Amino acid sequence: MTRRILQVLSLLGLVASLIYGIYLWKTGVLTSLDSLHTYVSGYGSWSMLFFLAFQAIQVILPILPGGLGCLVGVLAFGVMKGFVFNYVGIVVGSLGAFALSRYYGRPLLYRFFSTSMVEKYDRWMEKKGRFVRWLAILIFMPVAPDDYLCFLAGTTTISWRSFTTIIVLGKPFSIALYSLGLTTLFTHLISWN
Repeated sequence: MTRRILQVLSLLGLVASLIYGIYLWKTGVLTSLDSLHTYVSGYGSWSMLFFLAFQAIQVILPILPGGLGCLVGVLAFGVMKGFVFNYVGIVVGSLGAFALSRYYGRPLLYRFFSTSMVEKYDRWMEKKGRFVRWLAILIFMPVAPDDYLCFLAGTTTISWRSFTTIIVLGKPFSIALYSLGLTTLFTHLISWN
């Protein structure tokens, strides 16, 4: 039941984002980077706080694909600030996912994720000591199921310190790839005035 609710929330989040994007396009906000920056700066610190909260919550309750959030951060706040805001929000969300699964245990995995996903990652986690190495490698990669891995980690014996170290050191590379790669692709596809 929980998975179905999450799927509906993800779909609603995507539809709401598309509608909001169309609204911003029609009002001229998305016609140039300057217009977008002016719009975002009009909200002052609230825009940064909202975005940080969105990125953190996004790890726990996926509303949009994570890469899209990284793209929005860089476009809305610029390359450096966008990267930092993406990084901080995602790290906070990753720690939140770990804390939730540490508290609620494996039943939470089955409520949020498919049985096939849980079983797939259980197979490579069976050998002692293997999980921490693979977690460090996969968190570094931009295409790994990071959100799931954060939840899974909370159900293992990995310490808070080890998990935090892996997230803090491993996340910058994948976030930079998403942020800069998608921004480059987006700006080539869309001509900004």
